[in-house]
Amino acid sequence: MKLKFLALLLTIATGASAATYFATGSAAQKPAAAVDNSYQTAGVLYMQKAGEYRALCYQAFNIARLRLDADFEKKNLKRLPKAERKMPRAIMVDIDETVLDNSPAQAYGIRNNKAFNLADWYAWGDMRKAKAIPGAVDFLNYAHSRGVKIFYVSNRDEVQKAATMDNLKKVGFNDITDENVMLRQKESSKEARRDIIRAKYRIVMQVGDNLDDLSNVFEKKSVEERFAEVEKAREHFGKDYIVLPNAMYGTWENAIYGYGRLTDEQKAEKRAGALELP
Repeated sequence: MKLKFLALLLTIATGASAATYFATGSAAQKPAAAVDNSYQTAGVLYMQKAGEYRALCYQAFNIARLRLDADFEKKNLKRLPKAERKMPRAIMVDIDETVLDNSPAQAYGIRNNKAFNLADWYAWGDMRKAKAIPGAVDFLNYAHSRGVKIFYVSNRDEVQKAATMDNLKKVGFNDITDENVMLRQKESSKEARRDIIRAKYRIVMQVGDNLDDLSNVFEKKSVEERFAEVEKAREHFGKDYIVLPNAMYGTWENAIYGYGRLTDEQKAEKRAGALELP
């Protein structure tokens, strides 16, 4: 699918108008250097063309609904500390590749040999064309109908908030407000925003495509350390941690690179070296 990216006028924090950015590159924005990111093709095609991917998404949200219903059962409520029993329920959910599908933007980068860059990312968001992840709308609207507050906690930048809210409403999510769409302010860690929610609500479930969406214990950890933390938290998965598949990008890949600033050649070498052979 060819994407015709629109120009997006960025407003800088001082209130001054920034230059107009175009995803295709223009005089106002130096085009991103050409890169070979064809290695991402299989991940993007898996998300766009695999029935198995859709099945995994439905499976995740079906399990989430079962777990939410169980949380309303009196026998389970009695197991909670008294202070939590009367707190309103909340679900904390990531946005990108958890409830909104940005695979067309990834595909655009592959087709045009362009690395991730904010100009294209903002332009894609401004188009408000991301589709809903299979099963996401039904589950979150069901949770909302049961009185559960949904918090959309994303590391999209604050400048993207209006477009993000429009896109969420467009695909059918209910109760989209300034309060419950919480984008990144200063840091990428979601722990501070998680604490804000916990101050008023009992978080019954967290949903994301990245382990960092679920807890700060996974942040900035090596591949081996992430494995170890998953083992420690194994009882949470499918219960109060619901994970969506994302083979396109994520912290899992950054962990392979050691979170370093590497050239494309160095990244390719790291990926090749990380393969486990017979």
